[in-house]
Amino acid sequence: MQKEDGRFVDVDGIRTHYYTKGNGPPLVLIHGGAFGHPTAADSGFDWSSNFDALAERYRVFAIDKLGQGYTDIPKRDEDYCMASVVDHAAATLRALGLENVDLVGHSRGGYIACRATLDYPDIIKTCVLIDSGTLAPGTTPMEEIMADAPKPHLSRESQEWVLKRYSYGHDHIDDEWLDAVTAVAATDKYKEAFAIVEVRNSPYAAHLRKQKAETHEIIKTRGMQKPTMLIWSHNDPTATIDRGHMLFDMIAETEPRAQMHIFNKSGHFTYREHPEEFNAVLNNWVTMNS
Repeated sequence: MQKEDGRFVDVDGIRTHYYTKGNGPPLVLIHGGAFGHPTAADSGFDWSSNFDALAERYRVFAIDKLGQGYTDIPKRDEDYCMASVVDHAAATLRALGLENVDLVGHSRGGYIACRATLDYPDIIKTCVLIDSGTLAPGTTPMEEIMADAPKPHLSRESQEWVLKRYSYGHDHIDDEWLDAVTAVAATDKYKEAFAIVEVRNSPYAAHLRKQKAETHEIIKTRGMQKPTMLIWSHNDPTATIDRGHMLFDMIAETEPRAQMHIFNKSGHFTYREHPEEFNAVLNNWVTMNS
């Protein structure tokens, strides 16, 4: 993944950044995290260990979500909510002229991928959910897990500590990735989003709780209605494996094509810790559902 792979598209007035490369069926990758997050500045660059290899088979897109990476922050305070992020992700796919998409979401991006599949089934072919504690039943005590993160938060050293805390092994935390998260955290847009979310008390957290309950109800009643695979880590300290099993049970009850693949000796960033194996699992899934 190189800087020249990055481009911008206008999405309903939001200047949206994304990376793209390759030819073939569209494969869309959605990263985790949230706008103004106090400990880690995720972006589409999270997929840098997988991007080039996947581009040998697909037209790959790694999208910077609303208010993250180099995509504009929301125009209104009330749009600092998960529903707006979902709508923006779907609108980005339409702005790029994509349909019949294999949609892959990690962590909080897993919630986005799931809800976009439920709300916009006309443009989604399959859905892949990776270590999404945001979507899985239960909660994650993030304040406890990240309590000892070095200060100042969002510095290169602090974010390196956070990424290691998320992980089983540390070899995947390279200088390119650390440079990327540090650069994003230093942007004026990220600082403004942080001020809105953390200082002015945006409705994000309250809306997310409501939307999560609503999403679970849709899954239980109507079902995903699309082939759905969960990829989970056995050793994720945040999206624990028991919660992954609970989410799979919920989805599988109404979606007979649901599958689950578990990686051993892997933390939250499965796709970075085991890139070749992850890509192979994803390739098999896409091929099977072509």
